[in-house]
Amino acid sequence: MISKCSKAFCLTTLLSILNTALPCLAQSTVLTGRVEHAGAVVQTRPAAVPVYSGRAVAAPPTVIYERPVYRTVYVRDNRSFWQRHPKVKAATIGAGVGAGAGALTGLIAHRSIVRGAAIGAGAGAGVGLVRSSSTLKRHPIVRDVGTGTLVGLGIGAAAGRHGGTLKGAGIGAAVGLGVGLLKHGLN
Repeated sequence: MISKCSKAFCLTTLLSILNTALPCLAQSTVLTGRVEHAGAVVQTRPAAVPVYSGRAVAAPPTVIYERPVYRTVYVRDNRSFWQRHPKVKAATIGAGVGAGAGALTGLIAHRSIVRGAAIGAGAGAGVGLVRSSSTLKRHPIVRDVGTGTLVGLGIGAAAGRHGGTLKGAGIGAAVGLGVGLLKHGLN
């Protein structure tokens, strides 16, 4: 059974997350840049005629100089906060899934549910970042080992007492390596 203090802590945490996330969703960005296009600039040069020469002064010749013309362009970025920050999105989703798995692990292992949820959220955020890394997408076996290590670390820390964290990380790394080799082979 969850105590009243745990319920109040969960509710306070949820409200603080919503208060920080909602203003971020309302933001929009204005991007600025310079656009170059060819433009003709007409300039005239006065003729070198003496003022008091008594001759008729001809019209100055028209000279056309080509030079680039720059305009500042403003473009409104209408993408949402999550579209502009995919790493934050991956970490947030991973933290949510990890918090649920950690709370369930804490409940099954007869440890604190809130403690398990906090450890699971940290491990899940790490897994989300590992899975969304563009560098690790080029190395899928290493990505699977990293994912397994973080999942094992989270489960071991949420369920174990002394030394369970490192054992869980080792088992998770071995399982991740096995999955990576089965999925992607030794190519």
